[in-house]
Parts: sequence; C-alpha cells; structure tokens
Amino acid sequence: MPDPSQFNTDRTRPGVWTITFSNPPINMFVPATIVELGTLMTSIEADPSVKAVVFQSANPDFFVAHLDVAKAAERPEALGLWRDFVLGLSSTPVVSVSKIRGRTRGIGNEFVLACDMRFASRQSALFGQPEIGVGLVPGGGALEWLPRLVGRSRALEIVLTGDDFDADIAERYGWVNRALDDKDLDSFVDTLVGRLASFDRETLAAAKAQINRFGTPTAAELQSSNDLFFPLLALPGAQARRAKVRNIGYGVPSDFELNFGRYLPKFGPANDDNTKTQSA
Repeated sequence: MPDPSQFNTDRTRPGVWTITFSNPPINMFVPATIVELGTLMTSIEADPSVKAVVFQSANPDFFVAHLDVAKAAERPEALGLWRDFVLGLSSTPVVSVSKIRGRTRGIGNEFVLACDMRFASRQSALFGQPEIGVGLVPGGGALEWLPRLVGRSRALEIVLTGDDFDADIAERYGWVNRALDDKDLDSFVDTLVGRLASFDRETLAAAKAQINRFGTPTAAELQSSNDLFFPLLALPGAQARRAKVRNIGYGVPSDFELNFGRYLPKFGPANDDNTKTQSA
C-alpha cells in the first residue's frame, strides 16, 4: 500500500490552491515528502487556472519540524530533487504564499524561504536553522536565500547560532513579510490571495519573473550547499553530535523538538569518546 498523501489540496476557490501539510506526529520532511512536492509542483504548473497557492500546516505546533536526516542519508538523491523543487517554486508563474504557525526549522525554513511571500503567526511561529549544532550546514537553500533577504550579518547570526527566532524578529529582519496576530492571520492571507486571483495570470507571471532577476539563487549556488551536506554528515564530529540527539526526543513530540535551538549548546564540543558513536 502506498503511503497516504502528506499534502491535502483544496482547489475549491477559483484561482487559488490551499495546500495543507500533515506528516504526524511533528511534520518532519522525509524523502517521500520531497518526491510528493515534486509531483505537486508538476500539477501546479500544469493548471493554467491557478494564480496563487497557499501552503499551511495541519499541526499548530509544527509547520515543518526539520528533515529526517537519517532517512535522507538513505536516499541522498532526495537533496537533488529538493533543489529542483525550490527552483521550480521560485520560478513558476504561480505566486506561492506560506501561512506559518508553529516551528519552522531546517528544511522547513528553507521551504518557506523558497515561497514568494511569508506570513507568520506572532504567537506561535518560530524559525531556525539548527544544522550547525549537529555538525552540519544548511544544504537546502538557506545559505543562498537568507543573505538576499536579511543581509550578510543577520544571515550569519541565524546560521552560526542555530537558535530559534520568533515571528517579530523574523519580520524585523525581513525574513518574513509580516508577523500578524494569530486571530488575524487567516483572514489576512485569504484577502491577499483573493486580490492576487483577481488579476491576470500572465501579468502576475511577468512581474514575478522581472523581480526574480534580483532575488533568487541559481541552480549552481543551491547545488554548492547541497554538495556540502552529506560529506559533513560523515565527519566524526557530526556523528558524535547527532548521537547525543538520539535519546532526548528527536522526531517525536517532545520538549526537545519544541525548543530545539535552546538545546544545541548543551551538546558541547564533540569528544574523542563520542566520535565513534553512530548517529540516531
């Protein structure tokens, strides 16, 4: 039996698709998620009636937790598929909007960065790139998108600290378009995409393509970070740090997953005894 779809698509509103991600228990990305996103991207581009697509989460605590690194390591080609999806999403004539509630870390943050617009719940959204704390660097686009959006120094702060950032800071940095009170988030996004859907698709596409000349990474740039990911994962330090994650609630509803950024400094420098430990 095939796995059930992780994305539920509502096409009832003219010109707008609303796509809800659900991969219990905490909305982790696995290789199958990336494959399904590729198929979804093909469907979006094949429908000439769609003008805007809204991505949201079924889980109020997790928009996307992060990548399941162990499963990704079993299918390293998934990062190439992810690069293709990111390039497709940013270049498609359709306008992509992410409506963010809950934790949005790692590849989840890279997902919303690839969207054209990002709107976040002031009360619940948290953003972060925690890779540095487990001996890795972001390999899915953060190193390319963040400097363009927030500038070099803030990109360094985000990536090198691995910390969590709330929606107000993300708005101040230019990471998201706006932070809104949770009660206002749905109506704001509904009004925005309704406005987009009232315009001509060809004109929206032309304007987006022109703006893309100044704000999107190239395939070669994305690939350069992609190429760093698995070699770093094989280093002893990364193996030791990931071993420390094994028994503290990784991949399940837990205080660790809710507060990933806070835990990272506790891992400390990898020591010689841990370097031989295999990852979770």
